[in-house]
Amino acid sequence: MAKMGRPSADTEPVTIRMDRRMLRAIDDYRRMQEDLPSRPEVVRRVMAKWLAEFEKAKTES
Repeated sequence: MAKMGRPSADTEPVTIRMDRRMLRAIDDYRRMQEDLPSRPEVVRRVMAKWLAEFEKAKTES
């Protein structure tokens, strides 16, 4: 599993606002994970998974 915290290589901050309902959903999801990732780590993991699926779908088209 990836190390939690700020990624060390070639990164850039992204600031977004989310409504409380979405934050509650993120928090519910992160509590289900064995390692209790931070909110930013959950967003990174979900985006990495989505991007991998997106790239796979592009190559299958």
